[in-house]
Amino acid sequence: MADGRDPWSAFADRQPGPRLRNAAGETTWFNWTQYPDHGPGAELLGEPATAADLGCGGGRNTAHLAGRGARVVGVDLSPVLLAQARERWQEVAGLRFVERSAVDFLTETDERFDAVCSVYGAVWFTDPDVLLPLLRKRLAPDGILAFSQEPPIEGCHGAQGTYIRRKNGGPPVPVVRWAHTCEQWRDILARHGFVTLDTRIVEAPDPAYVPTMLVRAAPRPS
Repeated sequence: MADGRDPWSAFADRQPGPRLRNAAGETTWFNWTQYPDHGPGAELLGEPATAADLGCGGGRNTAHLAGRGARVVGVDLSPVLLAQARERWQEVAGLRFVERSAVDFLTETDERFDAVCSVYGAVWFTDPDVLLPLLRKRLAPDGILAFSQEPPIEGCHGAQGTYIRRKNGGPPVPVVRWAHTCEQWRDILARHGFVTLDTRIVEAPDPAYVPTMLVRAAPRPS
């Protein structure tokens, strides 16, 4: 049974059922934004042989990478979301799911990854001064780190508290996320041994809605 303090199980409870196919009729696809069938896809990660998806949720992006031939691990804290992912993607070769925090997983594993991605996931919800040194150790020398999240509200940077509210009531669950601009991310990444490959703002399909910030980086050569 899920821990009642688990924010991501509360989050999962509020979501509609997963789409079985996208607009192109595909059963797996990679989406960096919060809007269906919008924005770039898995091509931003190149053609990795190994990959990790930190904060994988229901695992659709993770399964898509495995379907492209990578050996992929999806990491998430929510037993509810991981149960859904394991059931839905059990037939996909080269794919496994781990119930851990990103920090614990990266601390405990001895694997190296050609690509690490985080789509509105662990990079947004973990102190970068804790997470990035661990990512630097676990990325292959020519690996790619890519992540997406909401851009910060102007003037509101650093650790930001918020709440996940339950669909059927009950006390909301607090979470902390780290808000930084593209420029701030470049400085933070450089401080932890990364070279920023590119940053971009992907506008929402309707400009009245919140866009997506997307960052790609690579380990700085030693």
